Amino acid sequence: MATSSSCSSLKQHFLVFLIVIIRSIINSPVNGCFTSIFSFGDSLTDTGNLLEISISESTKTPHSAFLPYGRTFFHHPTGRFCDGRLVIDFLAETLGFSFLPPFYGSKSGKWEKFQKGANFAVASATALNSSFLAEQGIHSVSTNISLGVEVNSFKHLLPSLCSSSSNCKELLRKSLIVMGEIGGNDYNHAFKQGKDIDNIQRLVPLVVDIISSSINELIELGAVTFLVPGNFPIGCSPSLLTKFHGSEKDQYDPLTGCLTWLNQFSQHHNELLRKELENIRNLHPQINIIYVDYYKAAMPFYQSPKKFGFKETLKACCGIGGLYNYDPLIYCGYPPLKQCCNDPSSYISWDGIHYTEVVNKWLAHTVFEELMNTIPRLRSLCPSSTVNKLRILYPMFGV
Repeated sequence: MATSSSCSSLKQHFLVFLIVIIRSIINSPVNGCFTSIFSFGDSLTDTGNLLEISISESTKTPHSAFLPYGRTFFHHPTGRFCDGRLVIDFLAETLGFSFLPPFYGSKSGKWEKFQKGANFAVASATALNSSFLAEQGIHSVSTNISLGVEVNSFKHLLPSLCSSSSNCKELLRKSLIVMGEIGGNDYNHAFKQGKDIDNIQRLVPLVVDIISSSINELIELGAVTFLVPGNFPIGCSPSLLTKFHGSEKDQYDPLTGCLTWLNQFSQHHNELLRKELENIRNLHPQINIIYVDYYKAAMPFYQSPKKFGFKETLKACCGIGGLYNYDPLIYCGYPPLKQCCNDPSSYISWDGIHYTEVVNKWLAHTVFEELMNTIPRLRSLCPSSTVNKLRILYPMFGV
């Protein structure tokens, strides 16, 4: 018969063994699910592209290149429009990748660093071509890069990553494509430049069509798995709340303080996008297209802020002036605005336009939830180790 001391010793050894296993699952890269990640979009996904472009083209340095940007995680500015990590950073980390390197500013002879992925997202990028928007009287800010330019840059890079068409198709078959969020700047530029809502509404099907055509273009090249986020509740953005400050009382949601009509605009975009993604699924049933509902994910932050630890929902952490602590003429990072709130994790908005790192982390949870909901179609790509890792990191999803 085993003694109590020997049973205790066995339990201790088993506990140590279990801890070692759990740590190895969490810390080891999940490289069997996807071999690379390629990302497209705007400032919500830009990991340094606009900064690299400004350096290579000797243009004005973006305010994301200065503190307090980057203070929370990196402790220095990286070109990200956030106090820390973006959704794409959390996605890369959990799937076992390093942070995606920005593509722009790199030299063609040094593209081997993109073997496991690249980020083509550029702050202020639009879905629609900048020349088309200019014809509508809508002018891009900071850059003339559009989604089409980003996709063409990817096509320019691709031959350096694979030696033949069949090899490229195999590379893309094992890659995750993150398409956006994109299109928000098409609307934001128009709203901030005083365009009529009816004219802006006419942009929505055009933006959705560009997203769709970009996905189809990548499908033709061999891509099979896409994450496609929708638009955020822009009626809760301090920048647009400031723009339309003084609107009639009945235009505000009494619970959240957000502008209802602007949020309805976001929902309209998302509804058209969902329908178009379903059309693509019907045309290409072998393709995995995962829609990420950022609107649905973000609204609880405004409706039940205390549940998530937020004390300020509609004010910018790094900002100055007015009801929403935002001034469109004074950017966070540029003098004199070098200071920010003491605790960014208690704020939803970082600089009046972009989210804080803690919000991005919550949104990343939504991304993984959508991935897990699509697991039946991803099981051929993702081994059980991926699911086990996500179970440990995100037990609330019950995968």
